Amino acid sequence: MADVCQHGPVMRSLFVTLLVILLMWTGCTYVACHAPLSVGSPPPKPDPVTCGIDTLTESRFDVLRDRRVGLITNHTGLDGADRRTVDVMAESDVFELVALFSPEHGFGGELDEEGIVSGLDAATGLPVHSLYGTTRRPTPEMLAGLDVLVFDIQDVGVRFYTYISTMGLAMEAAAEASIAFIVLDRPNPLGGLRVAGPVLDEGLRSFVAFHELPVQHGMTVGELARMFRAERELDLDLRVVEMQGWERAETWTDTGLTWIPPSPNLPTFQSVLLYPGLGLIETTNVSVGRGTPTPFELVGAPWMDPQSVLAAFLASAPNDLKGQLMIEKATFRPTSREFVGEACRGVRIRAKWGQDVEPLRMAAHLIHAIHVTHPEEWDVEAMQRLLGDVATLEAVRNGASAESLLEMWRAESEAFDARRQPFLLYR
Repeated sequence: MADVCQHGPVMRSLFVTLLVILLMWTGCTYVACHAPLSVGSPPPKPDPVTCGIDTLTESRFDVLRDRRVGLITNHTGLDGADRRTVDVMAESDVFELVALFSPEHGFGGELDEEGIVSGLDAATGLPVHSLYGTTRRPTPEMLAGLDVLVFDIQDVGVRFYTYISTMGLAMEAAAEASIAFIVLDRPNPLGGLRVAGPVLDEGLRSFVAFHELPVQHGMTVGELARMFRAERELDLDLRVVEMQGWERAETWTDTGLTWIPPSPNLPTFQSVLLYPGLGLIETTNVSVGRGTPTPFELVGAPWMDPQSVLAAFLASAPNDLKGQLMIEKATFRPTSREFVGEACRGVRIRAKWGQDVEPLRMAAHLIHAIHVTHPEEWDVEAMQRLLGDVATLEAVRNGASAESLLEMWRAESEAFDARRQPFLLYR
């Protein structure tokens, strides 16, 4: 610094300029490597999406007139003014709202546990029947005296997310009780065009695999309800109250709607973007970051060598897929599920802003990378619970390439895409 001062104002100015440039360069490097990439929200659409609850309100609840109603909902059931569907419906004098039903994670959406008990809604005093406790479908006692069940919950567009299982089981119960069923439709946040991943094998249905769907099905809950009724041959009076202004190509950030985390482990739309891929492997002996600030953006284990996994992924993945993602080595300590409190080494994956992310394509290359680098340590057998595809699991066991997995899934997805066409409601 003394030498700089001796050469007068010019040298001091040059020194300051170089220092600023250096700080700016190091600051940008830190942000690029360490700051989370946020999907963010573009300016609201000129014509924002109107969800089913708003369509129902605008119609003055005509389809519910003089009926006793049960509502299946949670914290994601909001109208365009961010008012709870519960409150909007409870205020109406056109019908009588008499009972509430809640899915996994509870009525407030904050619980991450089994055996959720029933209770009361403090604001309305209505009973809340838990459908994630001693029963996962409405019982005859719960449905006694009801004329119609209404479903209003925001789904995430993935086969193993259980809100659609709750809807399907409630539809079956309503059909058995000769009760009408109404779905207040909402957007598929992943969009309505992409169909990807293996289709559930017949005979492998469960609560995380309600129907023969691909992992990413590209349908709204209303469209799925139409499929469930037809393909399960339900004798059910079903009506879908459609959205206004949603198009199939639109993902959540195109809707102009407020993002509400649908459950504790999907806090951001970024986590939802990657959930179809990383969720697929979370039943194996890895952690996907549950209990960290960025669940479903991480995958790791105490036994994992992140450098080898990262190298294998980058060597396998084509450039266009790598262009969708930011992937780097990471160490983290999950606080729930697998390896609680243990240091897990692995990779962090983020979707780049503005990219058309393909989470199932990413998953195929990640599965291959982990398997070829850790064939002894990685136990893939439990993957079947969410995978639901015998042929895929056998291929993974045998070290199949990512492209061969994707080719298997492509044929199944194309067949499903044709199968779903009669049930689609939006262009």
